[in-house]
Amino acid sequence: MSLKVILPVEVPVSFGQKLASSEAFKSLFREGMTLVEGAASYLDGEGREQSRKLPRIEALAYASESMRLTTRLMQLASWLLLQRAVNEGELTQAQAANEKRKVRLDAQEQTSSAEVFSRLPQRLRELVEHSLVLQDRVLRLDRMIYDVEDDAPRRSAVNPVEIQLDMLRNALQIN
Repeated sequence: MSLKVILPVEVPVSFGQKLASSEAFKSLFREGMTLVEGAASYLDGEGREQSRKLPRIEALAYASESMRLTTRLMQLASWLLLQRAVNEGELTQAQAANEKRKVRLDAQEQTSSAEVFSRLPQRLRELVEHSLVLQDRVLRLDRMIYDVEDDAPRRSAVNPVEIQLDMLRNALQIN
């Protein structure tokens, strides 16, 4: 008589995926889109006027920082929109992962020295700093959601429960 133990295979719940579909994500999404709108409004209006009054070095730094800010915010908005599409059932997580490859979501720092950056208009500095904080939060969430899939084969390769069951089978000589 052989005794065979069959245990259910459970797929771990991804904290990142749970977080991405929570109220916290909705808040992050609203924050990101509000920041995009605020930055666009500033750069097209008051910021443009302020940049014209800056000395040459600061004007170059302003141009560089505003371009990087715009690029960073567009990357973040693209990522947030993809994740919202997943949450609303318009895309699967796999489709979003494929589309995400087209979005260069990588850490971008400010390019100006701290000294020159400190002489830029306060509102631009605030927008850049806020965008860097938001970028960090999105990058962490992205790793929690998408790196889990990359880690899955490694986690299942060494299953401590299966090792213990094998040891019990061998000890009891059960096939």
